[in-house]
Amino acid sequence: MKPIEILEDFFFIERGYLNANHFVYRSDKPVLIDTAYITDFAETRACIESLGVKLSDIDSIINTHSHSDHIGGNKFIQDESGCGIVIHRIGKYFIDTHDDWATWWRYYGHQAEFFNVTQALEDGDTIVIGPHEFRVIYTPGHASDGIVLYNQNEKILISSDTLWENDMPGMTLRVEGSTALFRFEESLEKIKALDVRMIYPGHGRPFKTAHEAIARSQKKIQNYLTNRELIGLDLLKRITIYTLIIRFCFLLYSIHWRNKYRRNKLSSLCYEKRRIPSRLIGGLNNV
Repeated sequence: MKPIEILEDFFFIERGYLNANHFVYRSDKPVLIDTAYITDFAETRACIESLGVKLSDIDSIINTHSHSDHIGGNKFIQDESGCGIVIHRIGKYFIDTHDDWATWWRYYGHQAEFFNVTQALEDGDTIVIGPHEFRVIYTPGHASDGIVLYNQNEKILISSDTLWENDMPGMTLRVEGSTALFRFEESLEKIKALDVRMIYPGHGRPFKTAHEAIARSQKKIQNYLTNRELIGLDLLKRITIYTLIIRFCFLLYSIHWRNKYRRNKLSSLCYEKRRIPSRLIGGLNNV
C-alpha cells in the first residue's frame, strides 16, 4: 500500500504490526505525526524520504502518545534536525521525568530513548499543519497521555490507538490503573459525538465505519468489566505474538528484506515489509 495523500501534501503511511502508522506533511517545514519503533528507524527514514522529505529538514513531530511504537524515531530525528516535539502534557511529564514505567517501556522491555519535548498539548487545542487545522481531543484509556486529532473541515480523524477497525488495543491495567477501562469508555463517547467521514488509525488500514468500530470496542470493554480474567488472557496473547515476531521471525525477514530491497527500492520497502507480520499473526484482530 502506497502513501495516501489524505489532505493536500499530507500523507498517511501504513506500517506493520510492530510499528505505528505515521503521517508526513510535505513542505519547506515538514511535520511528522508519530515515528514508529526505534529498531526500525532505517525503514522509517526510507518511508519518509520516499516522499521527498529529508529528516534534517523536519520542523516538528507530533506524538499521539508516548508508547515506544509511536515515538521510536523521535530522538534520532530531533538530533538530526533540531525539530520541536509536541505531545500531551501528561506525556511531556513522563518524558521530562524519564518515567519509563508510565510509558510502558520498562514494563514490556521495549527499546526507546528519551527526547526533548518542546510543547505540551491540552484537550481542545488546535494544531495547525500548513493549511490544515486539527482539534486535539484527549482520549485516555489505552494510554494516559493519549490524544486523537480531528479535522472538522474534511471530517477526518487521526485516531491513533483509541479506535481501530476490528479490535481495540491492549489494556495494561498494571500500569494504567483500574479505572483505565472507564476512561476508555469516556474517550469512545467523545469520538462517537464527532462527524467523521474517514478514520486513520495507529495500526491497520484506514476505514469509514466509525460507529461500528466504536460499538465493537464498547462491547469488548463490557466483556472485560464482566470477566476481568479476559483482560489478562487477551494481553498474554498479544505479548506472546509480539515476542515471537520481534525475537525470531522479524529478524529473519529483516535479513531477507535488506538483501532484496537494498538498492533502488526505497519507495516500496515500507509497504512490502508490513505484510509479513500480518501473515504471521493471521487474524490477531479477531482473537
